[in-house]
Amino acid sequence: MGRLFGTDGVRGIANEKLNIELAMRLGSAAAAVISGNSRRRPVFVVGMDSRMSSDMLAMACAAGLCSVGADVIMLGLVPTPAVAYLVGKYKADAGVMISASHNPYQFNGIKIFGGEGFKLPDALEDQIEALVLDEAAIPLVGGDRLGQITHSTTAVRDYVEHLKATVPYSLDGMKVAVDCANGSASATARLLFEELGADAVLLSETPDGVNINTNCGSTHMEALQ
Repeated sequence: MGRLFGTDGVRGIANEKLNIELAMRLGSAAAAVISGNSRRRPVFVVGMDSRMSSDMLAMACAAGLCSVGADVIMLGLVPTPAVAYLVGKYKADAGVMISASHNPYQFNGIKIFGGEGFKLPDALEDQIEALVLDEAAIPLVGGDRLGQITHSTTAVRDYVEHLKATVPYSLDGMKVAVDCANGSASATARLLFEELGADAVLLSETPDGVNINTNCGSTHMEALQ
């Protein structure tokens, strides 16, 4: 395990350990390492969960990516697997997810996926860590080489259609209870299950920035039970 990346990205309390300076430098370092010696402008997709700090960290990370010449497609509120899928769908070079999974809302995290939609190899994470923690010079760009940010309006729909395509039968007649944990699944679960034909009972699907995983989700199964 590295000094910065744990088993599932970089995590910490938002605006303390995981602040905007770290998020921006992670973005810059990731763009520098993943683009390598390529002359092509790299493209990153960036998704996030419903924590109050996710907008802040996503924009800081995107700014860092742009400073090294990477273009950024902001996906908005999407589940982590959506980022892994949409990296390929949108022909991006890498993806970033702002999320701390089952942790309380005060925490957040930054996960980076490679171009195949899988977690970055340890060797690449080590290179990114070296640039961030050893305060090495990151080659910034200027002028028309700066990256640009665009916002996807179809990310949720594209991901839901992908999930539907993996289910070869209808869910007509089934009653399904789904706990969204007031997190990213709140953006996709109702669409998915209802369009597959299920009678879906959705729990905890009204995120407000601070109620993610509060008495719901994988660590509080009582309501779903």
